[in-house]
Amino acid sequence: MKSKKITTERLYLLPFTIQIAKEVMDGQFTLLTELGLKLGKGWPDDELKECLPRIIENLELVAEPSGFESWMVIDKASKTLIGDAGFKGLPTVEGIVDLGYAIIAAERRKGYAAEAAEGLIKWAFKQSDVKMITARCAHVNEASTKTLTHLGFYQKFIKEEMVHWFLLREPQKKLA
Repeated sequence: MKSKKITTERLYLLPFTIQIAKEVMDGQFTLLTELGLKLGKGWPDDELKECLPRIIENLELVAEPSGFESWMVIDKASKTLIGDAGFKGLPTVEGIVDLGYAIIAAERRKGYAAEAAEGLIKWAFKQSDVKMITARCAHVNEASTKTLTHLGFYQKFIKEEMVHWFLLREPQKKLA
């Protein structure tokens, strides 16, 4: 993987490893503590706990984290885990990756989801095989709707209470 960490104004994003994901799934945090990280109130939340088997499954498909798996969202100032964000696997043959993010309840409404997602979007579009990023949220999820709109996503369609979004890579300018 080209980058072991994504840095934004207020956040670090560190990729999950198989070892970390398995520890978190077992309620153990030794590796995270060794990295100097603290657990935010409510981290890991139920949503992350539910996703950990899929995160591990995706990580088992690669020799090391590729960046297209899940990342831990960490507040830089306090070195506290406040959420997770990432992609749901490697790009498809069409160059599409699906983005997801979640911030613990105690840290919501502070712009962290948008900041983490923006860092991931910038990283993804630096990868030559990524042409489009998709995302989904419940149509009643006003916070995610606002976040995705702010990030420049467009609504594609609504299906079974879920809004499907997409963001295309900006065309590259050709040098004269």
